[in-house]
Amino acid sequence: MPIIEPSIRPPAEANSFLLQVTTGCSSNICTFCGAYKGKPFRVKSVEEIDQDIKMGAALSPLTRRAFLMDGDALALDNQRLIPVLQKIKVFFPKMSRIASYANGYNIVNRSQAELMELSANRLKLIYMGLESGSQSVLDACKKRSTRDEMIEAISKAKEAGLKTSVMVLIGLGGKKNSLRHVKETVQALNWMQPHYLSFLSVILIPGTELYEEAQRGDFEELSPLELLQETYDMISGLELKATVFRSDHASNFLPLEGRLPADKDRLLAMLDSALQGKILMRPEYLRGL
Repeated sequence: MPIIEPSIRPPAEANSFLLQVTTGCSSNICTFCGAYKGKPFRVKSVEEIDQDIKMGAALSPLTRRAFLMDGDALALDNQRLIPVLQKIKVFFPKMSRIASYANGYNIVNRSQAELMELSANRLKLIYMGLESGSQSVLDACKKRSTRDEMIEAISKAKEAGLKTSVMVLIGLGGKKNSLRHVKETVQALNWMQPHYLSFLSVILIPGTELYEEAQRGDFEELSPLELLQETYDMISGLELKATVFRSDHASNFLPLEGRLPADKDRLLAMLDSALQGKILMRPEYLRGL
């Protein structure tokens, strides 16, 4: 079966077998997100999923990685999800890692035994959108998972042998809550200690609630320099022990990547140079300064 668009996947999963287990997102109320507007949440039938696996295997049977889509594949309980993971292994004998997006409540509502069962069946990486470590910022953008849920979810996942990739939205607090967004996100990340960390920048998407808030003047968007300053302040406060960091999404003004803590000083120096105008950012953003 063809993938039902629109669909998204992390950049790191570009070469993975993309298996659409669900369509849409079971929450789909975040004010900043337009990914699944107009796309109702639905769990694909067993027959559809089986057909997709067989078609994918026929095209590339030696694929080693798979990614479960759409935004909420882990909304399926283990009784429904484990057979999918097992079938992937049957048709892709070289499969070594399966990954998926996950909401905090998908993880905390599972027992440790259930999470370990997922890991044993090659679900090895989950991508979680923390967005902000500030509960007030999360409440304002209607994020369904709470900060505490997401912190607990990361801890439970790691104990079960799952690697974790956490995403943060720079600028989500707007001008009003920028300092709170930075401070409390740093605190949450230091508690989480994720394996991977990605920074993206807020983009106001027409048709989303956040866009409408900005149009009314209820949300004041950060300038490119202010977004860089937030990035600098967050990295400055991080005390991560072994995390791969990336801030190279198309929404980011200055591509950054490295390992923390080893590359922390280098990343801060690059950001400082950008803030001082000593290095150029992506040309398409210079007119916004």
